[in-house]
Amino acid sequence: SCRRCIDACPTGAIVAPYQLDARRCISYLTIEMKGSIPIELRPLIGNRIYGCDDCQDVCPWNRFARQTAESAFLWRGDLAAPDLVELLSLTDEHFRERFRGSPIKRIKRRGLLRNVAVALGNTKEPAAIPYLEKALSKDDPLIRAHVAWALKMIKEADLSGSEPGFLHQPR
Repeated sequence: SCRRCIDACPTGAIVAPYQLDARRCISYLTIEMKGSIPIELRPLIGNRIYGCDDCQDVCPWNRFARQTAESAFLWRGDLAAPDLVELLSLTDEHFRERFRGSPIKRIKRRGLLRNVAVALGNTKEPAAIPYLEKALSKDDPLIRAHVAWALKMIKEADLSGSEPGFLHQPR
């Protein structure tokens, strides 16, 4: 009778007990998916740039999980709250260096920049505009498309008077 994960899922990916529509899951969209994130799901991603654990966080069964001492699974403070604007300007070399030993390397720089563009668009923060405009010059059409979407979201929010938020506090 528990519905905590169903109710907590930001995209409605958990469609019924024990049924996941992976095409809507933020972890799938930000980690596994290699192409364009569907436009209708981008606002629901919020400021997440690598996965989502909302369903895990609310699951009452997880209170029984043991904490691990395995270093590979421990929290890395240097990756906890990265600056989105800084991430948007990472070179290939800096990406490899910064995320050495991290599962984030799995999505490659291309996937990270796509995800960062979505998160920046969701901040609706006008201060991100110059950085996004600079990122429009990137060679990759996937990154450019997500950057263009982010710029559109911020500019539309600015015109409507929406409050910006969480530019430097990703989840």
